[in-house]
This record gives sequence, C-alpha cells and structure tokens, in this order.
Amino acid sequence: MPNGLALGPKLRYLAERARRIDIASVIERAKEVRQEHGQAVPRTVVDMLWSAAKHDVAFQDYVDYDFAILSKAERATFMTHPVSMQLAQRYSQPAGRAIFEDKVAFNRRFAPMIERDWLVVTADNVDEVRAFAEKHGTVIAKVPVSHMGLGVRRYHAADVDDWAAFHAKLVAGDEMLLEEVIRQHDDIAAYCPGTVNTTRIVAFFDGSETHIVAVAQKFGRGEVSDQMSYGGFYTMLDPETGHAMSAGYDSHGHVHEKHPDSGLVIADFQLPRFDEAVDLIRRAAREVPEVQYAGWDVVVTNDGVDLVEGNWGAGVYENKPSVSGIRTGHKPRYRRAIGF
Repeated sequence: MPNGLALGPKLRYLAERARRIDIASVIERAKEVRQEHGQAVPRTVVDMLWSAAKHDVAFQDYVDYDFAILSKAERATFMTHPVSMQLAQRYSQPAGRAIFEDKVAFNRRFAPMIERDWLVVTADNVDEVRAFAEKHGTVIAKVPVSHMGLGVRRYHAADVDDWAAFHAKLVAGDEMLLEEVIRQHDDIAAYCPGTVNTTRIVAFFDGSETHIVAVAQKFGRGEVSDQMSYGGFYTMLDPETGHAMSAGYDSHGHVHEKHPDSGLVIADFQLPRFDEAVDLIRRAAREVPEVQYAGWDVVVTNDGVDLVEGNWGAGVYENKPSVSGIRTGHKPRYRRAIGF
C-alpha cells in the first residue's frame, strides 16, 4: 500500500485553504488558546499558520487538541481534519459516496443492518405517513442530503390535526425519510434519555479486513440530535474495550466531567455490546467497497446494534489532552491500518 498521500490533491487542498483563509477567525482562535493556555496571540497565530501549511493541521484542530501545550512529537500523533479529508478523497469513489450522502439510498442499501422501522415519503402516501406516525407515536423526519445533524426534526402524531397538511409540509421541506425513534440501551439512556446518543466508529476496509481506527461516544442534551450544533459533546472510547477515556468536551470550550442533565460521570461510561457494535461495522464496511474509509454512526439497543448512517467524509474525533491527560492521538492506528 502507498506510504504517502498524493502530492497533487494535497497541494490543491492547501491552495484552496490559502484562498479562503480568514485571518480574523485565526486571531479569534488564538485568543481562545491564550485564555486556555496562556500562549501569546502573535506566537499562536504564527504557529497555527505554520502547522496548517506544513503539517495539515486545521485551525480548529490546533485549538481542540491543545497543540499549544504539546511537543512536536506529540502533535504528530494526532489525526487532523485535512489529513482525514485527503484520505476520504483517496479511498472513495463517486458511486459509493452517492449512497452515503443520501439517507434514503443508504437505508435501502443497508436495510438488513437497520433495526428501526422507516418509511419514504412520496407525493401520494398520506395514509401511509399517518399510519406510520400513529403506530410509533413519535417519528424522526430527515432531509435525505444534510450534514452535522441539520435537516432532522422530531414530530409527535398527537400534535397532528390535518394529515394532508402535515404530509404536504414534509414534501415541501424535503423531509422525505421518516424513522421510528430508536430505543437506545438502558445504560446509554441513563446518561441522556431525551436524545438518541450515537457511537461514531471510524474504520478502514483494506479489501479483505476492516480496521477500527477510532471510536467516540456522542452525548446529546435532550434535542433531536447529539451533534455539537444541538449542544452535544463527546468523549473518546478505548477502541479495544469501548470504555470512556476521559470526561466529555466539544469544540466550543465546554468540558463535562458529568452529563449536565443526568449527573452521571462521563469517564465511567462503558459502551454496552461493544463487540457487537464492532462486528456490525466490520460487516457494514464490506457492503460498499467503493468507500473504504468511513465514519459509521451506530446506536446500541437492549437487543442489539442499529446502524444509523455512514459518512464517507469521516471527520475526526480525538483526545483533548487538557481534559484527558492523554497527550497522544490516534494517528498511529490510522497509519498502521491505511499505510500512509
């Protein structure tokens, strides 16, 4: 397997980043670093720009992973968003990406691995929509193509008086996928019962074996999604055991020793049925070989593991040294699996 990332895509990526650079935003992030670690703003700005150009470190990565307090060797162990995106581009094909980008197409392709009930909204299925909603009481409506948890809404059948109008609203808003609310495992619901808390498993399929390179547990705040845009946060899980590696954190400077709503200690979290979750992803990663590198979201239930979605642009979840005390990241696991 090749030992490095292709130079052409990397240069194009850097050129695009240079074209879109927002110095004011960089300075604001540098001020965050000063507030958290006491490093002078000019020094941080220079270091951030150098790290971005030389080592593919996104500005937010620099802040989130506490690069101001890390040595050069320690920094080199952290996975970054620019590197992840280069891998995603290299190890995926347009035909595979199309399946991952469309939630309806994804559900159809991965139907045997999806435990929850779901329905596609069409122009003429008002009665089916009503029956589906009344059967489940509460349903999740999704826009087929969306990111970061956006385009996801929660509806209660009891609140609907006019089903034709409700159906028309779904169609007009492109909310074409209805899903049953997942009943998550009791141990996970104990932390936040109001949100379905997903587990992100990042994996690489090399053509014969699926490698698990990172695992993160996301926690919501009672909203329809556990994404940060809805107030959510995460902690890294040990990719061998599924146990939390630290307290929780997000990209907005918030640290959660305990879940704000339940009071349960985040570092005590153990993902139930961890081996089953990993086994599911080992199988799922083989289903669309045109996408070898992906971030998979699953929900562990009392009865098994439900596949929520796959992201061909896997994103990055990493340790936060100032919270975890762990000054190394997951990049060595990525390197061993992918060979870059």
